[in-house]
Amino acid sequence: MEPNNGLRSAREKTLSQESPGHAMSRQELADQVNTYLLRHTGREFGIDANYVGKLERGVIRWPQKMYRDAFRAVLGAASDRDLGFFNPRRGPSTVTDVNRQDFMRASLLGVGGLLTPAAFDLLRPIESSPVPARIGRDEIAHVRAAATLFSRWDHTYGGGFVRDAVVTQLRWSARLLQAGASQRERFELHEAVGHLGHVTGFMAFDAYAFHDAERIFKFALACAEASGNWHLRAKVLSSMARLAIWRGHADAGMALTDLALMRTDRLHATEQAMLLTARARALAKLGRTQETLRVVGAADEAFARANPAENPPWMAYYDAAQHAGDTGHALFDLDVRGYPTEASRRLATAVAGHTAPFARSRTISRIKLASLTMATDDPREAVAIGTYALDTAGRLRSRRMADDLRELHRYARPHAMIPEVVELRHRLATLVE
Repeated sequence: MEPNNGLRSAREKTLSQESPGHAMSRQELADQVNTYLLRHTGREFGIDANYVGKLERGVIRWPQKMYRDAFRAVLGAASDRDLGFFNPRRGPSTVTDVNRQDFMRASLLGVGGLLTPAAFDLLRPIESSPVPARIGRDEIAHVRAAATLFSRWDHTYGGGFVRDAVVTQLRWSARLLQAGASQRERFELHEAVGHLGHVTGFMAFDAYAFHDAERIFKFALACAEASGNWHLRAKVLSSMARLAIWRGHADAGMALTDLALMRTDRLHATEQAMLLTARARALAKLGRTQETLRVVGAADEAFARANPAENPPWMAYYDAAQHAGDTGHALFDLDVRGYPTEASRRLATAVAGHTAPFARSRTISRIKLASLTMATDDPREAVAIGTYALDTAGRLRSRRMADDLRELHRYARPHAMIPEVVELRHRLATLVE
């Protein structure tokens, strides 16, 4: 962490009005900045010596605009750069950086010159892998392995990293459906391709490619129907419902869960719990409090009967942590509207229970817990939770997670006089801008 010598030097060169002959102290600078902000905004702020110290130590390099304006005015600085303020996400290149880049280009003996539009044309005619005339156990195993691999990647890193790769794999796998196969192998192939389709669709959902997600989910549902697999059908319908609810179509989401729950006798208890939590989310969005609580209770009862050994591969993620997180998300909407529930406890259980391979779920639940704590409890505790979440959020590529960060930023706004909250909002703003 590099100290902000520009700000410290500007402060030390400014004479104190409280102690003539001495440099302005951190607290005096904070007081004058607060006075400036009150005069220009009509609001009181809580900047103190501790906050100024964090600026000078480089903990915060890019305060929000009104703070930068105030510091420039008090210290008589002409620009943010004069006070050592810069946005670390935009890190301007220095002359040394440019020279180093030029040296590296020269060292590559002209290879860098290939990076022209013509170079990218070299990739376009690449031939697709041939599809066998007849498929067997090996091809089915390969599709299943691809679905498992990409699903693990999605849970750990989010849907934004390898979405193009999984789409390409899905297109090739779909071509296998036109090859010859026995009836049994054809059913299994439709199931495997449908599973891969679901993974691909959810990655598109997570990346906010909503139109792509809807089309791919419909393809995956058709595969599930063709395979006669009710378990895959329930999984795809559950994700279609979550997509609809996320986009603000709670009624459509409920209709999709109803469609999946028409034959509960064919579904395992874990799948019933998954569908009921999706339904509870829709009910909460519609403001139907008592129904939400009833359905969450039914989901808990279903999950209590769950036997992980009977679940299909795509349900391996739905453990106690996932159930706690999904029900906690549903109850979140009730809490923030003033109806106290145990959402906080459930979200905390999810955070504690999610393991490293489910980094996205753990981070999203932690952000939701921070938002709930910020909205209904202690904002300083919310800062601690949110800060921990931000330490891992930067490694994920999830537009859903980014929206949850924006939500936390909004819930933190009423507490903007608290310096710790100011720091958190600054970090949130730079991460999702």
